[in-house]
Formats: sequence, C-alpha cells, structure tokens
Amino acid sequence: MKYKSVIVTRKGSPEVLKIVENDLRDPMAEEAQIKILATCVGHTDVGYRKGKLSFAPKIPFVPGYEILGVVDAVGEGVTNVVVGDRVAALIGHGGYAEFIYLGKEHLVRVPGNLDPAEAVTLILNYVSAYQMLHRTVQVKAGDKVLIIGASGGVGTALLQLGKLANLNMYGTGSPSKHNMLTELGATPIDYHAQDLVDVIHHAEPNGFDFVFDGVGGEYGKFGLEVLKKGGKLVEYTPAPSGAGAIALLGWLIIVNLLMLPNRKSIRGYGISALYKRNKRPFMEDLLVLFNLLEEGKIKPIITKKFPVLEAAKANELLESGQVIGNIVLLAPELL
Repeated sequence: MKYKSVIVTRKGSPEVLKIVENDLRDPMAEEAQIKILATCVGHTDVGYRKGKLSFAPKIPFVPGYEILGVVDAVGEGVTNVVVGDRVAALIGHGGYAEFIYLGKEHLVRVPGNLDPAEAVTLILNYVSAYQMLHRTVQVKAGDKVLIIGASGGVGTALLQLGKLANLNMYGTGSPSKHNMLTELGATPIDYHAQDLVDVIHHAEPNGFDFVFDGVGGEYGKFGLEVLKKGGKLVEYTPAPSGAGAIALLGWLIIVNLLMLPNRKSIRGYGISALYKRNKRPFMEDLLVLFNLLEEGKIKPIITKKFPVLEAAKANELLESGQVIGNIVLLAPELL
C-alpha cells in the first residue's frame, strides 16, 4: 500500500513543495504507525523551506512541526497506546503527510471529543505560550505585558492564556487586526506608528513587566526599551542560520551586559530544545491545555483549513501576512 506526503524539493517559495508517494510498512519495535488527521502550517516550516533557520532538516524533507492522528498499527513493545487511540506529538518535521511513524515516547493521548483542527494548534503554539508565561517567567495577575506579533498562532495563544491569568495586555499588529486583539483582551498597538517607543511610553510610562517577542530583529531592541527596571524580554523567534545566528548571539550578549545596570534581562525560549532535554513538562502542559479546551476556556483561532496535500496553497496564505491565528491542514474526511 502507498501513502502520500508533501516534501521540500529545494530551497525556495511554496512551489518547491511537491507531492510524493511512499510505501506503507509495518511499524518497528517501540514504534506506532499514525494516520495523520491534522497538522499546522507555521513560520518555522517556512524558515526551514527557505533555508533560513538553523537545524533545518536536510532536503528533501516533509515539513509539519506537530501532528494529531489516530494509531493505525503498533510495533512490539508499544503499550502506552493502542490501535484506535487519538494521539498528539511534537515532531519538528514530518506532518505534511497522510501517515507517519513515531516512537512511543513521543505520543500523548488526545481526548476523543476534541475537534482535531483545534486540538492540533495546542501542541506547538499553545504549549509554547503556556510555558513562556508559566515556566519561563512565571507571570502573576496584574502583570503588564506586551506581545510583539500578537496576531499569529503563538501571539493569539499568549493573549487567550494571558487573559485567563488576569494580565494587563498590549499587543502589536496591523490596524486590520486591532478588533481581534481587543476582543482577546489586549490594547492594540500599530506596528507602523511613527514612534513606537513614544506611543508605548505614553500608554505605560512605567514600562512593562514582560515583553514577548515573536518577530525579532529591531523589535527585540524595541522590546527592551519599553521594559521597566527588572523586566524581562522573552525572545521566541526561531534561530536564524549562519551569519544571522552569530550576529543575534553577539547582540544578546552585548545587550544583556548593557542592561545589567537597569536589571533588565533577556530570556530565550525554544520548545524543541526544551523537549529534547526533558519531555515531561511538555506532556504535562499539553494535558492542561486539552482540559482548558474541553472546558471552553480557550478557543484557537483558525483562519483557514486546507486538505493536507494542498500544503503549498496554505504556505502561500501564511506568507501573505493576512493570517490571524492558525492555518491547519486536515485529512480530507475532516473537511
């Protein structure tokens, strides 16, 4: 039997994504065969495709950072899941496909009553947001926070989870997205304001407790400027490759030294590195988020759903800059 996947054939625009056929095989020991129901299209996928991020998979590869699916078969020694279970996994790449083979240690059971399109967004974007808020900086009610890039998948997750934590939130975004930011409980700030620092200082003259930056570059420097003394900037942009990575590392070291007298600090967050070091916090936090979704306390924003084999069209939409929240690829039977 065969199954299809979408691979990156070379560096470039979405047109380099091509559909290929693969042979289904029996799962090996300690491994499960998963029929993929849903995956997301994210900026890390784009960065990998364009060759702009460090640790990008070797071409050809299948993008897709996370999956939600159904266990179709299990190999010897797999006892934590059985055929028919719905499972989630953080995988880094491999999600743009009809099937995937994963080691049993990566699988988290998913409540059967959850919408796969909504639940899949929790695996990367919401876990990242939850961990930054509650593990990286440990926010408390009343803290003033700024989210740079608030309309994206992680940004909207930060807003929803920040609202649950009773934070005083501001979010940057283009004017067309300001209504959404307001609905999620944030004061919107226009990216293109003539003097962004002055606008922020007028709104919050004492500065922010925390700034979460999902854009990077000059916005990271801006984030430091609007922090109060003792405030923390959390950078969660994917790490660039080559000279860009070296420049970013140098900038972080220099800025940390310069900020020392003001007691400001920078924290980097990367879910992949944390997951490789210790899977347990990820597993625990994902279960918390599944419960919040079941209880209706969070509601992922999904701009559009595509069939999984239309991943190229989904990538084009993401790069248009018109997306609020998430883009999800689904198995055809779920559309």
